[in-house]
Amino acid sequence: MKTIDGYLKTVEPRKRKELVRIRKLAKGIVPKAEETICYGMPTLKYEGKPFLGFDAHRDHIGLYPYGAGPIAMLKGELKKYKSSSGAIRVPVDEPISKSLLAKLIRCKLQIIKDETKK
Repeated sequence: MKTIDGYLKTVEPRKRKELVRIRKLAKGIVPKAEETICYGMPTLKYEGKPFLGFDAHRDHIGLYPYGAGPIAMLKGELKKYKSSSGAIRVPVDEPISKSLLAKLIRCKLQIIKDETKK
């Protein structure tokens, strides 16, 4: 797979619908986001740096902000999801809210901007 659309064609419809929603919400926040496949999953980049990866698993949607910072910063709000330092597992039947996804993306964008200033 070389494109996000190509990846999405391989995903079952129920999960594909959620991945399309996540992509659309993220692109609404970052309209000029670059799309790529990174580590085998759909990834959106801002100024050449990945800010959100997302993919389908057997019983959840994986969200990857490419770093532990956003997950640590939003730990309290993400407590209902299983997570690690770099991944959030969102049950397919409990989609992440638009506002929480927006906060996750904005946290990562701020980290990218801060790193760029250094």
